Amino acid sequence: MKNDELTTAYLKKAKVRLEALSFYRERGAYSDVVREAQELVELLLKGVLRAIGVEVPKVHDVSRALENNRDLLPSDLVTELDEVKRISKRLRKERELAFYGAEDFVPTEEYDLNDADLAIKEAEFIYKIVSKSFQENS
Repeated sequence: MKNDELTTAYLKKAKVRLEALSFYRERGAYSDVVREAQELVELLLKGVLRAIGVEVPKVHDVSRALENNRDLLPSDLVTELDEVKRISKRLRKERELAFYGAEDFVPTEEYDLNDADLAIKEAEFIYKIVSKSFQENS
């Protein structure tokens, strides 16, 4: 994996976003936790794709690109790839609802502490596995 300036910036941005999740959680902004967790996961996984030299797709869930390039991924990431893809897909499904809502779905009323805690747990998992992959390949 190649760790260029932009990829390094992705990791730094992701770390700040991870810290920001607690800020939103503490204020009861649970839908914002979910939305920001999705963006954090997307940023990290797109950083991985950049680092392995794969063109980054302009979609919010890059699970397919990760799977298609499994042989280029660091071993720790390959070991956890099914879980990484599951998290990315789940958060992608929540993305628009958490931010915009819908006529019958008000994000500030629909998301709760359990949703926020799950999103944080998943974001932390992705951050940990991606950060470890970069450290081992530096």
